[in-house]
Amino acid sequence: MQYGNGEQMKLVSSDQGSESRQFAEFFAALSERDLPEQIFDRALDSLIDSVGCGLFGATQSWSQMIAANTLAESAPGRCTLLGRGEQLAPAPAALVNGTSMHGFELDDLISEAIAHPGTVVVPAALAVAEHANVSGLRLLLGIIAGYETLARVSVALGMETPHRGFHMTGVVGPVAAAVAAGVTLGFTPDKLLAAIGLACSASSGIRAFAGGSGGGMVKRLHAGRSAEAGVRMCQLAARGFTGPSAALDGKFGLLETFSGKSARPARLTENIGNSWAINEVWVKVYPICGGIQSTVELLQRLRGAAPLSVDEVKKVRIGVSSYAVRNNGDPIPLDTMAAQYSIPYCAAVALLGDPRDPDVFSENAIGSAATQTLIGKIELYADEKADATHPKQRGANVELHLASGETRIASIPEAHGTPSDPCTKAEIEAKFRQLARAAKSAVAIDRILAAARELRKLPSIEPLSQALRA
Repeated sequence: MQYGNGEQMKLVSSDQGSESRQFAEFFAALSERDLPEQIFDRALDSLIDSVGCGLFGATQSWSQMIAANTLAESAPGRCTLLGRGEQLAPAPAALVNGTSMHGFELDDLISEAIAHPGTVVVPAALAVAEHANVSGLRLLLGIIAGYETLARVSVALGMETPHRGFHMTGVVGPVAAAVAAGVTLGFTPDKLLAAIGLACSASSGIRAFAGGSGGGMVKRLHAGRSAEAGVRMCQLAARGFTGPSAALDGKFGLLETFSGKSARPARLTENIGNSWAINEVWVKVYPICGGIQSTVELLQRLRGAAPLSVDEVKKVRIGVSSYAVRNNGDPIPLDTMAAQYSIPYCAAVALLGDPRDPDVFSENAIGSAATQTLIGKIELYADEKADATHPKQRGANVELHLASGETRIASIPEAHGTPSDPCTKAEIEAKFRQLARAAKSAVAIDRILAAARELRKLPSIEPLSQALRA
C-alpha cells in the first residue's frame, strides 16, 4: 500500500555507495512539509498509546526494580519517569520508561517487522525532547522517523533473524531509538549517521523468554535498554564520537551479521518518503503476544457474552502459523511472561474469563485447576492460510466443539487493532484512560490528553511534561 504525498523526497547526497548514508540523509532532512496530515495524527495516537502502556507498566514489579536500581545509580535530570515523581537524565529515563512501556504486553507493534516500535521510540524521543526542551513538532517528527526506522531495518533483516532466536525489538530497537532521538534533536546527516553506526553495536536480545521454561522479566528490559542505548549513542555522536558509516548494510554490518544472505539492504530506502510505517501500527487490545490476539478475539466471539465452564467445552482446535505453533505453544506456562506468550493458556482464559484483565496473567491465576483442565482440551495445528500471510498478518482459524454436540467455527486474517481493522481514536483514548488510572487521577489523565492534543502547536513540550508529572 502507498501512503504519503505521492512525491518521493529527495536525498541530500548523490553518493549511492551506502544505503546507510542515504538512510541517515533522508531522516536528517525530514520536515513537516514532507508529511501528510494523517501521519501526525498517527504519531499522536502512538504517543498516547505508549504513554498509557508506560503508566500501567510502571506499576509492575519488574518496572519498579529497574526504576529503583536506576535511581540509585543515576544523577537527577529534567526527564519524567512515568508514574513516578522523580526525574532523571535522558538515557536512564529512557531505560526506565521503555521498560515500563513494554511492561505488560500491551504496547503497539508492526506485524511485518515482528517488533514493538513505541516502546523504544517514544521513551527515547520523549527523554531527549524534555532534556533539550524542544517543540512538540520536533518530538512528533522524531517519533515518525523512529517508527519508520524500526520497520525498514526489520524488514531488511528478514525472517532469518527471529528464526535464529533473536528478539527483533532488541536487535532493531537501538537503531530506531537513535534515529528518533537524533531527529528530535535536529541532528545533521553526519551526526545521525554516527549515532546509527554506534547504535548498531548495541543491538542484541535473545528470545529465551519464549523458550517454554518460564520467561522471567528480561523481555521487558529489551525495550528499555534499546531506548537507553539509542539516547546514549546520540549523546556520544553529539560530542563527536564516531561509528562505522556503513554499520547497517556494510561488511560485518547489522544486516549481514544478524541475517547473513537473507538480508535485503535495498529495503532500507526502497520507496522511502512514499509509504509510512506508522500507518502500519497495530494497537493491541489484549495484554498478550501479538500472534495470539486473533485466536483470543475469535474465542471471545464464539463463546458469547458469558464465560463458559470447563464442562461445557469438549475440544478446541486452533489453526495458526507454524511460527506461532513453534514459539507460542507452551501448554504449561510457569510465570506471567510465559502465560502471555502461550496460545493454550490465553485460549483457555478467553473461554473461561476476561483476557483483557491483567490479573488473569498473575502467577496466582496461572495454576488454576479449571484453566489447566481446559488447556488439556486444546489442540494447535499449522494452518496453511496463516502460514501464507505470516508475518505480515497473524490470522487464526478456530473450532470450538461444545459438550452439547454443537460446533462453532470462525476465522480472521488479522485481529482488531491491526491496520485492516484499526482501533478508533475513541478506543485508543479509552484504552489510555483504563491503563493510566493505575497511576493517575481522572483530572491528571484529562490534563495529559489535553496537552497531547495540542502538542504539534506547542513551542515547548513543557506543558506535556508538567501534565505527565501531575
